[in-house]
This record gives sequence, structure tokens and C-alpha cells, in this order.
Amino acid sequence: VSWAPRPGQPPDATALVISGPDGEMLWMDVVHRSGQAPGVRLMGRYLLPPCKQRWHTCATFLSQGGLLLCGDRRGSLLLFHCGSSPGRAVESTSTARGGIEPVHEGSGSKWELSCLLHKRHLPLEAPSSVLFGLHGKTGVTSVTCHGGYIYSTGRDGVYRQLHLQAQQLEVLRKHRPCKGLQWIEELRFTMDGDLLVLGFHADNFVVWSSRTGENLHCIPCGGGHRSWSYWSNSSAEAFAFIKCGDVMLYHCEAKPHEQQVLLASLHGREITCVRRLGTVEVPGHSTVNVFITGSEDTTVCILMLSEHSQTAMPLTWLSDHISSVRALALALPAGPAAEGFSNEGLSALLFSAGGRAQIECYRLLCAGNPASKSAATCHVVHVASHRLDEHWERKKNRHKLVKMDPETRYMSLSIIPGTSTKQLPTSWKFLATACSDGSVRVFGLLEAARKLLLVAESFHHQRCVLKVEAFLYTGAGGERHLLCSAATDGSIAFWDITGPIADAADALHQAEGEMQPLALGSPLLTVMAHSCGVNSLHLHEMPEGQYLVASGSDDGSIHICLLEVTLDEATAETCLRILARVTRPCAHAAHVTGIRLLQHNLLLSASVDQRLTLWHWTPGRLDALSTTFFHVPDLAELDCWEVAEASGELRYYCVLCGQGLEML
Repeated sequence: VSWAPRPGQPPDATALVISGPDGEMLWMDVVHRSGQAPGVRLMGRYLLPPCKQRWHTCATFLSQGGLLLCGDRRGSLLLFHCGSSPGRAVESTSTARGGIEPVHEGSGSKWELSCLLHKRHLPLEAPSSVLFGLHGKTGVTSVTCHGGYIYSTGRDGVYRQLHLQAQQLEVLRKHRPCKGLQWIEELRFTMDGDLLVLGFHADNFVVWSSRTGENLHCIPCGGGHRSWSYWSNSSAEAFAFIKCGDVMLYHCEAKPHEQQVLLASLHGREITCVRRLGTVEVPGHSTVNVFITGSEDTTVCILMLSEHSQTAMPLTWLSDHISSVRALALALPAGPAAEGFSNEGLSALLFSAGGRAQIECYRLLCAGNPASKSAATCHVVHVASHRLDEHWERKKNRHKLVKMDPETRYMSLSIIPGTSTKQLPTSWKFLATACSDGSVRVFGLLEAARKLLLVAESFHHQRCVLKVEAFLYTGAGGERHLLCSAATDGSIAFWDITGPIADAADALHQAEGEMQPLALGSPLLTVMAHSCGVNSLHLHEMPEGQYLVASGSDDGSIHICLLEVTLDEATAETCLRILARVTRPCAHAAHVTGIRLLQHNLLLSASVDQRLTLWHWTPGRLDALSTTFFHVPDLAELDCWEVAEASGELRYYCVLCGQGLEML
């Protein structure tokens, strides 16, 4: 039995949802007035899906009208249509006669029986939308609506954000509040915009703030109570629960906050990767940059950085990773919206990857919002995810193969461009990954079906692959999808993956989204660029099928080579040739972890020695132009972009991450 909030309900009426035998669930409207017997009206009958424990645990009515949302003991979310006309409802005998009987002993059983005996006049309706086992087998604890979204909690340690799409429930994303909080009971939205997560952590009742990321209250109560109530205001708080048949009450006065946060942190540990999404125009504010960072603390942060105020304001955090986040990649719209702009704001596909061989994919939509404190909002939809160990469990004859290393990490990501052309008409997007187990893997994403699949792989390097970059060659003989990968031995390999990509697209189309991984083949060319690991890699397209490839290494050296791509007229095979190369030993005093080619002759490098150096390249020479010191220790990555000034002059910006974040 549970009470269900109903929008537009009279103050003296309440909706009551009751689960009975054989999965039957009843919705009753109860009218209660002081000194009079309650009036009951049976409004609907619903059928829960078959399962071992077949009853609902929570319910609410949606503001969209005519929809009842329930969570059940199996962890599923169920949506019912409840737009019954008043003529179909069954009333109790007292209210049907138009009067209200006074309260006396035994009066309750009369209207209960009269109401339930006539329930057969109402049809038994099945759910119109089911998300089976969304919160696992431990059940759904609460469902609520706020700001046009639906939120559900469960005892699986996460709460989920959903919305209605064509009268169907669709999961947008999931949130994991804090480590160890497995029993989440309820969400409460405060007037100042904070979201409080109420639940049980071990033997304590916890109130966790999603805005500050800390426990506001921790009450020792034994943990795991099914009957409890919490109340608080600015001056006091109270928590009541039932323990061993006794009603226990905890009450305390509010304590003043003795510490003040001077500068909120973006992450709890080192920032390992950063990408710039673009700029957002906000009426009445200066243009703001939107960045995405990944960290060792297993989270991805989408933040806004304003040049005018020089402050970083987090828009949202993504907490789906179970290990550190090592790499990010963005797929921006092609054509006129190449900067990621749409009529509604910035739109892009975000891929994040890292430890435990885990990849997550999201659809981002960032737009200006003058009413928001950050002057911008970011709407996130979780699209798909992939883990190699889960892929392994679906393999046939896996007992004959050697299982993949469960500690495999993705070190680098790169979107394969030009996979939706006339030569390759497919709606799949492809992603290249560098892996710590010595492999280069290619994944395919079908956003409409929310599928992310492994389509090709190669173990050519036989050692940890640190960096990967994909690029597209367009010539008179057609297009070629090319890839370069760098490993810990200092080698850079160049691949032609046009054939595997086309074969994968055909296999995915014929097999309706399921396939065995193909062989990626062998590289066409391998260059020994460094004496040890390659920590940074970047390409720049030149005229006439030439590409400038720059790399930085652990030994502080920088290597640049000029690559020429041609097609053999007789065999139509791809031919690669190195036209020029130059190496600058000891370009930095420590690992070169960031490198970017700004123009055909300008190179920017950054190192753990906290120096940012601008270089001028000509065939056979690499000369330093200027050096700037930055303040971020243990530099992990660098990202750059150009901005055209009103005078037509180009200005270059860069963002650096490590033990902090800095924009120059």
C-alpha cells in the first residue's frame, strides 16, 4: 500500500495504490474530512508483470496527464494509462448515495467491501511501457517528477533520470551519489537548487548533497529501515524509524557551518584528459567556453570557463565509470555545424574511456540559460556503453580462447571521420582506441539503437599502445580511412582501415547489429620515431595528399615527419611515403605530454617541466620561437583551438590539465 502524489488533486483527496494477489494493483481516490468517514472511489485496475515478488513499491502520477508511474519489487519501472472517465469509476456505497456517514466502529469495512465487490466493472489494464529490472533485483524505492524529468531510486546504489518519449519511458542517464551508498531511498529537491539524496550507508542514515558532494547529515540508526521518516528545516532536523517494534526518534538542532568553501574543486584527483566542446552565447553575458575533463576519480566533468570572470563553473558530472577516465573524444556535427552549433546550442557525441576496458557514450546539448547561476545548462543523454569482459561472456567457444586481461585500459580515443559518405552510406559512427594490452581496436556506434560494438582489432604492436589518431584522405581515386598508432617502444604505425570499416558496415547491416570482430590487418608503414614511449601525437593536413605528423616522447624529444599518401593507379592500393623528418632531442627537460600542430609550420608543445613552447618547422629544421611557463604540475594533456579576431587575425588558445586546469 502506498500513497501517490497526483497533480491538481483537491486538498481533501488522496490517491491510494494497493497491490493484491496475482499482480493486481488498484488505484483508489480517498476523500477525507474531519469527523466523517472517508469516501473511497475505485478509479482503476492494473496488472503487474509476472515475477517472483509481484507487488509495487512506489507510485506517482505524471504531470503529462493520464499516466501513472510505478516501481515494483523486481526493480522495474511501469507506466500505465489511467485516463478513465468518471463514469467508469466505482464508488463506495456511502458516497454513491450522495452523503457522508459519520465515523463509527465497523464503518470502514462496509465501504471497503462495497468498493471492492464492484471492481470487476473496471477493465484490468496492462502497462504501456516497461523498463524491466532497471534497478536490479532489490527493487525500486521511489519515483518522483521534477523540472519535466522523472527520477527513480533503488537499492542498487544509483538514481536515474528519465523522460517520456512518444509515451514511452526512456532513460537519459544514471547517477552514483557516493561510494558505499548502496541503499538509496528518496530524492528531495531544495528551493536553492540542491538535490538531496536520502539513504542508508552501512548502519547510518545519510543525507547527501549532490551540489557540494558531501554528507550533510549522518545519523547512526542501525541502517536498512523500511519504515522511516525524515524532516528538516534551517534550524532543526528529525528522523523517525521503527526498530524491533519500537518507534525511535532522533532530533537535533542545526549546527552552524564552521567551514566555508573558497574555491570548489572540479575533481578529487588528477585530471587526465581535457577537450573543448565550443562556445555558448548567453544574452547579457560574455561568451563562455565549455570544456570536458576526465579524471582519476572516475568522473567526467562538463564545465564552463569564462575569460571575463576567470572562474570555472561545473555544469554537470558523469559518474558511470568504475575506474579512472583516461581519454575523451568528441564527434561534432559535420557541414555548417562543424563547430558543434545548432539552433538550440552546442550538440555533440562524447566518448569517454579508461580503466577496466570501459567505454561510455553520451549525447550532449549545451545552451545558454541566463536564469541559471552558471549562465548555461547541459542536457546529457546516455547513449551506450561497452566493456570487454561483458563482450567476452557473449563469445562462442570462449573456452578455447585466452581471456582478455580484465585490467586492460583504453589509453587514447579518436573518431574515424568520413564514415557517412556516398562511398560508405551508413548511419554507424566508428571509434578507434589504443589499448594497454597491445591492441588497436575499432568500435561501431549506432546511436538510434543505442549499440556500441567491437568491429575490428589488431595486436600488431605487442606492447601498450599509447596514442591513436584517425584521418581521412580524399583524392582523385576516392577516399581512404587512415590511422596512425604509437606505442611504448617509440614506434608510430600507419594503417589503411578502409577495407575493415566497409566490411564492418556491411556485416552490421546484414547481421542487424551483431557481428564477430574482424581482423584489422597490418600497418602499411612503421616509423621508429623515439627511443621510448610516445606520450603525445597530432596530425595536420597539408595540400596534395600530404600530412604533417608530430609526436612527443618520454625522453623529452619531439619528432616530426611529412607523410605523403597516394593511390596506385593499377591496383588502387594505398601507398605511404615519408618525404621528410626531423627530430629534436631534449626539446623539453621531461616527458612531452601535449603537442599540437597549429599551422603547416607552427607547432606547440607542453611538458611535465611546465614549459609551453612554440616551434617553427621547415623541412629538416625545428626552431624554438618562444617559451611560456604554466602553473599546472604533472601535465597530462593539451588541447588547442583558434579564434578569428575582428581584425581578421587568428588568435590561438590552449587548455592544459594535470594537477589542475589552466587556459592560456
